[in-house]
Amino acid sequence: MRLSVNVDHVATIRQARMAGEPDPVWAAVEAELAGACGITIHLRGDRRHIQDRDLKLLKETVAGVLNLEMSTSDEMLDIARDVRPQMCTLVPEGEGELTTQGGLDIISEEESVRKAVSVLKKSGIMVSIFIDPDVVQVGRAKAVGADIVELHTGIYAEATDPDEIEREFQKVRVAAIAAQEMGLKAHGGHGLTYLNIGPIAAIQEIDELSIGHSIVSRAVLVGMDGAVAEMISLIEGA
Repeated sequence: MRLSVNVDHVATIRQARMAGEPDPVWAAVEAELAGACGITIHLRGDRRHIQDRDLKLLKETVAGVLNLEMSTSDEMLDIARDVRPQMCTLVPEGEGELTTQGGLDIISEEESVRKAVSVLKKSGIMVSIFIDPDVVQVGRAKAVGADIVELHTGIYAEATDPDEIEREFQKVRVAAIAAQEMGLKAHGGHGLTYLNIGPIAAIQEIDELSIGHSIVSRAVLVGMDGAVAEMISLIEGA
């Protein structure tokens, strides 16, 4: 299982002072040197953290896979076609939300999702869709032409009752199995930490995890290289 490090919150710290540091591009370099397979960023419409400049520089410097999380808007499709990251993950984007609240509902958004998938794939970009761990959504992702589904692990990560944790874990596991059976790659992400990563990392059908906030929070105390190495160790240990 591979680890893609999301460096959005390095940019969040920078934007708090509208300064030049810390630089998410340099954070990405350190993350890859520590063993990350690639870097994930979310270029939001309001540019609250990652900026266009970051995306362009990361495309030139990331040695592994650069994964651009993005909405299905025409603006973002134009940017993706121009920069051409190796992978784009389609995500829902709500005005005023602190972070992504759930998976993209392909059923209700099928027209825009299908268009976005087509545009990106014609540009030679792998397409992932961030969805709730639901077999029906996995099937719709396959139907619209996605290569990958990233399963939303946020509800699992936020659960506190043991029975709820187990239920949410099983949803992720079953969805990952379904994705593999349908010929899709399964990734996972959202809310994962050093404390809850173990069970998810043990799901053999998941190829890659995308983790940001927990790693960046740890990096403030021990450095990016140490924070990434610790997470990789936990993933491999699972």
